[in-house]
Amino acid sequence: MKREIQSVLVVCTRRIGDVLLATPVVRSIKVAYPEAAVDMLVFEGTQGVVAANPDLRRIWTIIEHPPSGTHLKLLRSIRRQYDLAISVLAGDRPTFHAWVAGRYRVGTLLPDRKSWWKRRLLDEWVPFDNLEIHTVAMNLRLLEPLNVPSRPTPVVSWRDQDEASVRRLFGAADGSRRYVVLHVSPKFVYKAWTVAGWGVLGRWLADQGLTIAVTGGDGPGERAFCEDVVQCLPKGTANLAGQVGLPALGYLLSRTALYVGTDTAVSHMAAAVGAPTIVLFGPSNPVKWGPWPKDFPLAVSPWRKHGSQRQGNVFLLQGEGDCVPCLGEGCDRHVNSLSDCLQQLPASRVIEAARMMLAGPHDRRQTPLPMVSGQI
Repeated sequence: MKREIQSVLVVCTRRIGDVLLATPVVRSIKVAYPEAAVDMLVFEGTQGVVAANPDLRRIWTIIEHPPSGTHLKLLRSIRRQYDLAISVLAGDRPTFHAWVAGRYRVGTLLPDRKSWWKRRLLDEWVPFDNLEIHTVAMNLRLLEPLNVPSRPTPVVSWRDQDEASVRRLFGAADGSRRYVVLHVSPKFVYKAWTVAGWGVLGRWLADQGLTIAVTGGDGPGERAFCEDVVQCLPKGTANLAGQVGLPALGYLLSRTALYVGTDTAVSHMAAAVGAPTIVLFGPSNPVKWGPWPKDFPLAVSPWRKHGSQRQGNVFLLQGEGDCVPCLGEGCDRHVNSLSDCLQQLPASRVIEAARMMLAGPHDRRQTPLPMVSGQI
């Protein structure tokens, strides 16, 4: 039965990509309850991906390991302030935050004995699956007890000033030239492709008459990697690494002829705005983390675990090796180790995928296409 809901808090204290993949919950609630005030609680540093989201009234932020006084102040501010609080994470703290904030609480939990006390904090809970259900679909299952219809496409938004800032930095964004966005630098090394591979791909794209914009994070290592890639690319390539905020990046992606990136939040953004998207996947599980294609209907997942596949505006290109995906963090099992499946991915495979996506339909409202898999 639908509840009377006038205020909602969605708790997602994790990484930027997790916050973005929680926006279908926010959008679904806002459509079902247009007059409701919907807020989010996220980690400091991740709020940029929802900063321009029109469905949100307020974004609460908290640092990952807050001093006790700071945390207590937050708890006092949100205590029982919401008709409904939803935790999309199965952890202790997000469940606790939902319990503090909501008069009615819904969350996802591991169905194990250790979670008994968290089940007592929630009015409704759904069992968490980390392997066989996509993150978007997992989050939306939290709305089933409320009979709220699902809107699965993640929401990417920007403001007029974001458009203006992109056009100042990158003239092609005004529509005068076709361009491609290469997001070459993931936050974690184990998700990275090679400088040489990006160079070969970029030169081929330039030969097709496309202007190139390179994007990446603003950390020193990410900027250095982007600079190395730009040195391998044709003259006229724009290095936008660290210069474009997430809302502005959404606008840049919305107008690109093609996007190529690795397993990052930015790839989810590109897919969500309808850009023709190629995402390079190595050790990560695509069933759980493959970018959700724009307007793809709700399903357990758009993706299978093995093989290169296309759904709608997204081509998921899986790396080489029988061990793929291993679900580990690099071949040495830490975030700063390389993944052979990506390091050995030939540029010829990425170029063939790019050729396919550039030749395909450009209608951003296209319905999902049949899945194809195998080597290319």
